[in-house]
Amino acid sequence: MISSEKKTKKTLYRGVVVSDGMDKTIVVEHERTYSDARVHKVMRTIKKYKVHDESEQASVGDIVEFYEGRPASKTKYMYLARVVKSEA
Repeated sequence: MISSEKKTKKTLYRGVVVSDGMDKTIVVEHERTYSDARVHKVMRTIKKYKVHDESEQASVGDIVEFYEGRPASKTKYMYLARVVKSEA
């Protein structure tokens, strides 16, 4: 049976670039806050993603938006959408 549902677009994330030493790859720190029901506190988690930056336009300290796509390598499956705020 063929489904007529469209695939939903992958969500955009926002984070700060912490490393740009690799070729066409940046490391971005994404912070997420949520309310924990068991301990009744607002919790914060930080996750680092390797993001594909084809034109190497982002540098350390920039705020960027990125999205999930097909895997580019073993650990890289995020792609740069745009640089929101440049540090320089």
